Amino acid sequence: MLKFAPSILTADLARLGEAIKEAEAAGVDWIHLDVMDGVFVPNLTFGPLLVEAVRRVTSLPLDVHLMIVQPERYLEDFAKAGADHITVHFEATYHPHRAVQKVKELGKKAGLAINPATPLEAFEPLLPELDLALLMSVNPGFGGQRYIPTATERLRRLKAMRDRLNPGCLIEVDGGVNKETLAEVYRAGADVAVAGSALFNRRPVAENLKELKEVLYALGGR
Repeated sequence: MLKFAPSILTADLARLGEAIKEAEAAGVDWIHLDVMDGVFVPNLTFGPLLVEAVRRVTSLPLDVHLMIVQPERYLEDFAKAGADHITVHFEATYHPHRAVQKVKELGKKAGLAINPATPLEAFEPLLPELDLALLMSVNPGFGGQRYIPTATERLRRLKAMRDRLNPGCLIEVDGGVNKETLAEVYRAGADVAVAGSALFNRRPVAENLKELKEVLYALGGR
């Protein structure tokens, strides 16, 4: 079953609590929080305090994606704030293995993300210890970008690697997922789809989610 994780980056932050409750009522699986520092990516978003605020309004798993340099400095803060999954970027730390170990020591699900130009082989040494392998299908930093077509083949290759090394690890895809790209993402092996503007837009989240799920139903999935 493909999980949907709406990114609050594209939600109306003035009514964020309402937007999250709307998404939960619509039937999404996780809430995805993109933490950006203005250094690793050219945008600045939020920190542990907002994660803590989101934790108070939903019981859904909080999927915290750290797009920040030296993420190991803040892992404990995000764990205490209520994150369930904490994903660090391979490119943002000198010691990705140490960061993954720290997340697990904190009792959280550990994820590793890579950018579109980073070789998939970056996953291989750490896959046996990962709970989540996040493949970026856009360059990180902004919501609403177009899906990079080469991500599909990278997803297929990542799935083969995951099936060989750690079948329990979930594959997450982040960037440009919508009703036009969802079918190829699903066929390629994604377990979790991050969707921002495809879910949080001017239409009700329930209508958008229903539309995405209809794509899966047509493929025989759900």
